[in-house]
Amino acid sequence: MSDENKPKQGQINIELDEAVAEGTYSNLAIINHSISEFVVDFVNIMPGKPKSKVKSRIILTPQHAKRFLKALADNVERFEKQHGEIKDYEKTPIPMNFGPTGQA
Repeated sequence: MSDENKPKQGQINIELDEAVAEGTYSNLAIINHSISEFVVDFVNIMPGKPKSKVKSRIILTPQHAKRFLKALADNVERFEKQHGEIKDYEKTPIPMNFGPTGQA
């Protein structure tokens, strides 16, 4: 391994395979916690479907959850400075059956 490909001291070499790099779409996150961990379930609710499955689950230590919260807040702030305020639709409940089912 050449010197330029070796991770520098204190750095971690993180690999991202193609399947993970494609990502998973989610329009709902469900968060639960215990004394020792936070569990974030990512769900994709589709129109006309009264049922869905968890697409991805991330489990974090409380310390990492707090660092993640700060990092996400910092990124949202930078996004809004560049693109304008993100509208918050918190008052609108998520309909479990929004719209008719599609037909082909």
